Parts: sequence; structure tokens; C-alpha cells
Amino acid sequence: MNLRRDVFQAIADPTRRAILLLIATQSMTAGAIAANFDTARPTISRHLQILTECELIEQEPQGREIYYHFNPGKMKEVADFLEPFRVLWEARFNKLESIMKKYRTPK
Repeated sequence: MNLRRDVFQAIADPTRRAILLLIATQSMTAGAIAANFDTARPTISRHLQILTECELIEQEPQGREIYYHFNPGKMKEVADFLEPFRVLWEARFNKLESIMKKYRTPK
């Protein structure tokens, strides 16, 4: 059975989030990425495959090497999805803060 992965499944894993942070500022090869983790290289390759399938990262062949790039456009989709929740909770916290200020006793 072939399940289609989505972005939220991909970023649920802490190793994949660490990989995204690692390549957010510069492209890296699988070997360079794997060197930053205490796991087997095939495990990192599997993480890279999942991130690629979800389009969070992109591959770019350069000679015999494949460089992995962060895809900010796909991450913007995640941020856009989360934005209404952030606004909702920010409004709730602001309301709670104003209520708490009413009941704060002066010193």
C-alpha cells in the first residue's frame, strides 16, 4: 500500500525538522547532512526522500553529487495554513491579559 505523505507528516519528525533547519541557509549533499547526525546514512537518506516527496526540499544534481535545497515556497504553505490559528490564539491571549489586568491588585 502506497500512502501519500503530506507536509505535516514530514515535519512531525524531529530529525526531519533538524534537516530542514540545517539546509535552510545553504545547500548540502546527503553525506554532509548525514555527518551532522548520529544515525546511519540510509536513515538520513530515507528522511531526505520523505522531505523531497513532500516538496519541502529539492534536489539539484551537480556533477556526481546531489545537493539538497530548502523549498521556502512549500514552507510558506505551512505558515499560511497555521496563520489563522496564530491569530485566533493571539486574540485569546490578549483578551485574557486584559481581564487579568482588571483583577491585578495595585502594589
